[in-house]
Amino acid sequence: MMKLTIAKVDEVLFKGEAASLSCTGSMGDLTILPHHTPLVTPLKRGTLKVIDSEGKESIFTANDGVLEVGGNEVTVIL
Repeated sequence: MMKLTIAKVDEVLFKGEAASLSCTGSMGDLTILPHHTPLVTPLKRGTLKVIDSEGKESIFTANDGVLEVGGNEVTVIL
């Protein structure tokens, strides 16, 4: 599992352990898994699909944003 936070400036949409995050980065579709190599990329309009530690799927909408991966932690700012 990895620590995942998805937030807007004034609201936390998801914070917890996740098995995966799928989204659309500036160069195409990405799937982030635990222990992913460090990465910072802008996000394009699309959906973020989270699979949490219990296997439950959550979908969030992104108009734009930034994804940062490092130290088995993932942060998305929308």
